[in-house]
Amino acid sequence: MKRLVILSTLFIVLCSMNSFKTKRILFFGDSITELGVQPGGFISKIQEALLTQGLSKKYELIGSGISGNKVYDLYLRLENDVLAKQPDVVIIWVGVNDVWHKQMFGTGTDPGKFQVFYQVLIDKIKDKGAEVVLCTPAVIGEKTDFSNPQDGDLNQYAKLIRELAHKNNCEICDFRSLFLEYNKVNNTSNAEWGILTKDRVHLNNTGNELVAKELMKVLQL
Repeated sequence: MKRLVILSTLFIVLCSMNSFKTKRILFFGDSITELGVQPGGFISKIQEALLTQGLSKKYELIGSGISGNKVYDLYLRLENDVLAKQPDVVIIWVGVNDVWHKQMFGTGTDPGKFQVFYQVLIDKIKDKGAEVVLCTPAVIGEKTDFSNPQDGDLNQYAKLIRELAHKNNCEICDFRSLFLEYNKVNNTSNAEWGILTKDRVHLNNTGNELVAKELMKVLQL
């Protein structure tokens, strides 16, 4: 009987410890994610919201964004910057540079290669037992009449990511659709930037708030 009581007590203690395990959420991407950990960035805003709700000890947020990264760069640093940190959830937000660098430097990523490398990222992360959340690239220019030069490519890559999310049963933050919908309502002058971005790509305060809110909804925080 004494042994049974000890084992029961140990079981209760272990269950209690497990219930308070901190959930590690890692944000994996390019300069948009890199800026997300700065004051006013979307990751910082999520952290502030968790603190306000008294949930800051329940979640650990890790930013792993590097300026200029494309999907291949994420693949190259996956082991050290993601898997080695043993996250419970990984949010992948990439694609802008894969499109943008085609015009800027001639070094973008073809759709087929983009899809292959993205699938490898998903497979390797899931193999380690982590959940994966995919994000579509939002904007390179905020005009609402589809006259931004990269609109066609962004739509194509966003479609590929939606298909990957469906194929792999992943949650998705469809920022491409969300930003377009927001701009159709709030960008009545068809401005190229200044509504959700400060330079056509990187988020201003309103953009960071919108992204933080959407991520928290999808992550159920």
